[in-house]
Amino acid sequence: MHKQTHKRNDDNSLRSWLVFVATAVALSVIVWLVWSVAAHRSVLPGISSAQSSASVSVGLTDAPDSLDIRTDAAPAVERALLGNVYETLVTRDDDNAIKPGLAKSWKVSDDGLTYTFTLNSGMRFSNGDALDSSDVVWSLQQIVQNKYQGVSALNALKSVTNPNATTVELMLSHTDPTLLRALSGRAGIAYDAQANQDYATAAFGSGPFTLAKYDKGSSIELTRNEQYWGDQSAAERVTLRYYDDEATMVKDLQDGKLDMALPTNTDATNALVNDAKFTVKTGSSTAKVMLAFNNDGNSIFSDQQARQAIRYAVDTKSIAGSRSDSAGALGGPIGQLEPGYEDLTELFPFDQAKSVSMISYFATGAAYFGAINFVVPQSYESLGKTVTEQLQAVGLTVNMQVTDDATAAQRVKDGQYEVAITVTDGTDDAAAFGTADNVYRYTNGEAQSAWTNAMAATNDKDYQDRLHDFAHTVSQDAACDWLYTKKTVVAAASSVTGYSTNITDRYLPLAKVTVK
Repeated sequence: MHKQTHKRNDDNSLRSWLVFVATAVALSVIVWLVWSVAAHRSVLPGISSAQSSASVSVGLTDAPDSLDIRTDAAPAVERALLGNVYETLVTRDDDNAIKPGLAKSWKVSDDGLTYTFTLNSGMRFSNGDALDSSDVVWSLQQIVQNKYQGVSALNALKSVTNPNATTVELMLSHTDPTLLRALSGRAGIAYDAQANQDYATAAFGSGPFTLAKYDKGSSIELTRNEQYWGDQSAAERVTLRYYDDEATMVKDLQDGKLDMALPTNTDATNALVNDAKFTVKTGSSTAKVMLAFNNDGNSIFSDQQARQAIRYAVDTKSIAGSRSDSAGALGGPIGQLEPGYEDLTELFPFDQAKSVSMISYFATGAAYFGAINFVVPQSYESLGKTVTEQLQAVGLTVNMQVTDDATAAQRVKDGQYEVAITVTDGTDDAAAFGTADNVYRYTNGEAQSAWTNAMAATNDKDYQDRLHDFAHTVSQDAACDWLYTKKTVVAAASSVTGYSTNITDRYLPLAKVTVK
């Protein structure tokens, strides 16, 4: 009897010890998993502290005609898919600064001819296919061979290789300090070589979202990519809804049919500014509004002094301060969010007396200019009237010709103007003044030399310093009159967080957007 009791006690002790050990192990596993999620989110793919089941609807006015980001040149498809469905080798933040993307780091050789990228590990496309250096090499080769959108930014590319699964090496035939920025756009997209899809109506990449539905001209529905290699999207679903007019879009925001709206006309959100249920935020674009001068040899504006007289006559700061779509006065070819920006607004302060004096330099004064043909897009008619009045105030005769926006742009392209209001998108517009072939018919040996020198830079500091010299030369020569940088605007329900405000007219990352 004593032996049986002793054995029972031993069994109970052993059972208690086993329970203790099992409990300790279980607690250790839980603690390890919690720590792994916090410090190493890749341990449990798809887990993110910011993740929610929220659905967000976004109103836009630029419906893409196709989802084929490889061939469709329109910014609309890039705005909808880049950074959301498709990812790039490097990326941009809200201030347009280059940041890691598919590549977590990179090195540039001292001579600026070799770029070595180290990719993140464990990346996948949304269909589960692994994404490694071979996909990046194949994608760059496809862009070059098929001349897809972005190929012009790769004209310095000599070869691309992948020494191993996480390394990509680009060799250049000549220096190109704009390469990294190009690789944050379409030139840097990684496509899946195994994909079999109609790119015009379907899209999948490695981004935080997958394409769930595309209703051409009406909507694009994005859902969380459960295979995503990085932090999961904050919202489970984002729907881009497209409108023909901004008034209806903003009304739908007010009525709760939208969570966020991005009008191009900033006046559209005036009714929301003092409404606590909504937040209206503005930012800067890289787009610029400017007075283009036709520098052709047959034009009065082939003369530097004629161009400079116009710049003194136009009150740029007043215009920039009064226009609802203005993010600030410009003064030169490089915008506030672009590499090499420098405030050049003081080069030509508003000075009508100075303008009159310069005009009188010509033998016949204002008569030498004749009637200036001033081409104005219909959407900028009020600005055209302001500029016309200021030029008339210094004695010039102005023939303002208002046309639809497309016709105005075509006339500038064809050289059928003397002065014109034009809007550039900020992607390559400064480069135009550094070449002999541009829509402004502008040629200046010193400016072209300064541009060539900037493009020969082997590091970013030299590049930006040389761009300062280039921009100052072009602005002082009054190649055009840069009025202001365009404003971007985002109106959202007060419960919406995580959205960008700058460059949203071209780049709209949505992974952090959600509803509280």
